[in-house]
Amino acid sequence: MKSVLKTCASTLAAALLAAAPAFAAYPERPVRFIVAQAAGGNADFVARMVAGELAKQLGQQFVVDNRSGGGGGVLAAEIVAKANPDGYTMLLVGSSFGVNPSIYKKLPYDSERDLAPVTLASTATQILVVNPSLGVTTVADLIKLAQAKPGELNFGSSGNGGGPHLAGELFNLMAKTRMTHVPYKGASGSILDLLSGRIQVVFATMPSVMSHVRAGKLRGVAVTSLERSQLVPDLPTISEAGLKGFQSGTWQGIFVPRGTPEPVIRLLNQKIVAIVHSPEVRKRFEVEGGVPVGNTPQQFAVWLRAEIAKWAKVVKAANITVE
Repeated sequence: MKSVLKTCASTLAAALLAAAPAFAAYPERPVRFIVAQAAGGNADFVARMVAGELAKQLGQQFVVDNRSGGGGGVLAAEIVAKANPDGYTMLLVGSSFGVNPSIYKKLPYDSERDLAPVTLASTATQILVVNPSLGVTTVADLIKLAQAKPGELNFGSSGNGGGPHLAGELFNLMAKTRMTHVPYKGASGSILDLLSGRIQVVFATMPSVMSHVRAGKLRGVAVTSLERSQLVPDLPTISEAGLKGFQSGTWQGIFVPRGTPEPVIRLLNQKIVAIVHSPEVRKRFEVEGGVPVGNTPQQFAVWLRAEIAKWAKVVKAANITVE
């Protein structure tokens, strides 16, 4: 029996040694890094920053390929889900990835079966802003007013099923309010109408509204993260202001096709975690209201499952659908 075990162990060791050079040499050619957003956005910035550093450290090009079609990053995710799992195709997606399984009746990929997590690169808070004429200064004020006037307060968003829409519906669900959703084709339209008073509330990204908040044209009420933002440290979180556990915002996560060799995933994870925590990258994130994360593939998988489950409840409660 011992001789059989010894033979098996020797065979396994030989097989591992034979396979090792293939992983040790990675990458031997350029890597395609698909981004589920058009050039110029926050996801594009994160991808190009990571791609540039990976190229320097690993000696091969990481070519950013922007694929914004399909709505919510579906096209980009489908391309990577169906790619050869050899480490030469990567994916960067945002918050919509965690919502898509709930708002689309059928996706051309399975989020868990077809894609392997590498790391959650970063998260960014939103800020709850109101028109000053509303007379609201706190979360409690907004809840009281919205409950007193069901259906009369309007909250704008960048589009149906997007982050600002979902944040507003999560607020409705947790606060037992009925603010009415008004979708726009992009964030700028909702901000313009908030400034004019046509709508009263927006859950916005930091860069889109902070100049208006500083000028007094809009009033910041709270941030949507679980911890206060360094950009507006005096503003409470919605969670601490009354809706315990409220959390919303944007995030950027990196995946590879399921079946990609574990040594490749570990290498990418180690490199990307170090990149997002470098001082210069951390500073850039802070300007955008973001926070570097850089967790393990296992931690990212657990986090993502919770994210998908959370938004599934919101989508169902608000009856959100996307054509």
